[in-house]
This record gives sequence, structure tokens and C-alpha cells, in this order.
Amino acid sequence: MRTVKAAAAAVTAVIGAGAAAVAAGRLASDAALKAPPGRPLPTEPRLTVHGTAAGQISLTRDLAALRPGRYGLSGNGSHAVVGPVLTGAPHPADTVVRRLESVTHGTLKPGDKVWLTPNVYVGNPGAALGLEHADVDVPGELGALPAWFVPGKRDTWVIAVHGLGATRELAMNVMPFLHRSHFPVLALAYRGDLGAPRPSDGLNHLGETEWRDLDAAIRYAVRYGARQVVLHGWSTGATMALRAAAHSGLRDRVSGLVLDSPVLAWETTLRALASARRTPGALLPLAVRAAQGRTGLPGGRVAGTAPSGGLRVPALVVHGPDDTVAPWQLSRRLADARPDMVALRTVRNAPHGAMWNADPEAYEEALRRFLTPLM
Repeated sequence: MRTVKAAAAAVTAVIGAGAAAVAAGRLASDAALKAPPGRPLPTEPRLTVHGTAAGQISLTRDLAALRPGRYGLSGNGSHAVVGPVLTGAPHPADTVVRRLESVTHGTLKPGDKVWLTPNVYVGNPGAALGLEHADVDVPGELGALPAWFVPGKRDTWVIAVHGLGATRELAMNVMPFLHRSHFPVLALAYRGDLGAPRPSDGLNHLGETEWRDLDAAIRYAVRYGARQVVLHGWSTGATMALRAAAHSGLRDRVSGLVLDSPVLAWETTLRALASARRTPGALLPLAVRAAQGRTGLPGGRVAGTAPSGGLRVPALVVHGPDDTVAPWQLSRRLADARPDMVALRTVRNAPHGAMWNADPEAYEEALRRFLTPLM
């Protein structure tokens, strides 16, 4: 009898441990599957404001605070725009001084917790940039998708779609350049975004189902006069662009892709986000399996979300080795496999989805060279 009881207790313990591990894997997968739009990814450190002065802000000394370029600085109820590090400004050794370009809303006080964000602009293209625009609804399979339309003279439209941790406001970084170049721009909010339909399971599918909303945007653009479209995607938005270019019924209208920090292997990205939330390494495979079980995401890809041989249109890939969310090596592999179709611009010292922020002028020059033959 004692043996039976001991065996039963052991089995119960194993079952309990297994259930706990499954639950932990499910929780870890939330880092990617429930990443809220407009909130920082777990890879982005919180910084402390130490003080502000005329045109300057002091922040916690951290590798993030030392990044070159121009960023939004977000806090709870505040947003500002910061420029380069001011190396000549006096400061304590544990702080970094950056140029403070503007405070969009809220206040910045010593002790406030903030984070750098690629979203330099907030609001809408009219309020933030002074650009004429229209608020439009794109008919999607789950319902109406809100979008901004900025008119232009050309009949090639740029459809911009954000990725993890961002909103359609991210597209405003490149809107002034695209507007000067006379491209109409459609900046899309898709399923799960504020104002857009919620997916039935409430989860982010990392582009695997969201691409159908981008397909709807292509149809909208063609209906309203676009002869061709260029898809400009960041992060999982780049995944959506690759998917749409391969599978859309209107893929013949897609003339080019701009892929910023593309997520080419969702398993790697999910592991990175789960690790940033301090998930033990032993649980990372469970997080991947939990994500597959919850969303039906395909597994086993190594080279990326779209086979390189299936790439039919020119692609500009803008990515860098400091991206801890989506490995730059996969972009390098894609460019090496298809030098006839893919141009890779490598950007250093930039986090995920922030290649423009690191060097706006160089980014826009790369865009100009890529888009000129597609006009």
C-alpha cells in the first residue's frame, strides 16, 4: 500500500510540475503575443530623468541613453523629443546629457521613469507635421481599419505598417520625406491596434494573420487610384509586407518592399522577448510551443518567414547587428541569397525598429535611391 501511495504521489508531483511548466511557458509567450501597441518592449530599459535645463536633459547612464540619433522619450503621461548626446556638457559620471528638442506633452521631472522610443511624433500628420491628411477606414476581414491618408501626386503609393511595440504614429518619421517626394502615403492601424478590430483570441500572431489587413490596404489603394504600391514595414510589419507580396491577390501591384528590422524567424523573436522578461532558459522552448498552440504559428523555419526564392520584387532591408529582438544575421542571409533582389543597409547602434532614428538623413537617402526607379 505504501508503494502504491508513493507512486501516486510521485505521479501527482510530475503532473503538477508539468502543468506548472506549461503555464509558465504560456505566460512567457505573452511577451510577444500580448505586446501592447505603443508600449515599450521588455528589451527597452527604463531610464531615470536626473534633470532638465535649457535644451538639455540628463538621463541615467546606460547604453540605451548613449545611442546616437533622434528619439522620442516617453513616460507615464509625457512625451518629448531628444537629439544627440551632448558630449561637452558637464554632468555627473552616472548620467548622460542629450539635447532636449521639445516636450510634446506632459512634464519631465527628476526621478521620472522614461524610455526611448522610435516614435518621434505623436498625434496625427496634421497636428504633428502640418501635413494635409484624411482619416479613412479600410474595409478589413474583421471590420474597419483606421488609417491616415496623406495625398501625393504620384500613382505609386507607399503603404506603411508598424510592428511590435509601436503604433501607426511610427510612419510619421518618414512621412515628410515621402511627402516631399510626392508619394501618397497610407499609414495603417491593423487588428489589435487602438480603434481597430480585436482578433478573436486577443493575441498578436506576429504577422502571420495580420498580413491580411495589409492585403486589404492594398485593395483600398488600388480602388482609389494606386497603379503600384510600395510596402514599408517595420518589425512584424515587415513580416506582413513579405507575406502580402507573396500571397496577396493583388501582388502584381506590389513594386517594392522596404523592410526595417524585419522579423524573419518568429521563434527567435519570441525567445528574445521572453528572455528579456527574465524567463529561465529551460522554459524558452515551452514558450515557443505555447505560442504555436495558442496561435497556430508555423514552426521549423530557419531562414525566415518568406523563402528567398519566392521574393518577386526589389527589397530594401534596413537592419543592424545591435537589434536584440530580430537577428540581423537573418537579414544578412536573405541579402546574400538574393543579391539580385535585396539591398541591405546595415545600421549600427540602433535598437529594434529604430533604424531611421539612428541616422535620419542616411536612412532617407537610402530610401530615395531605392524608390527612384519605382516612381
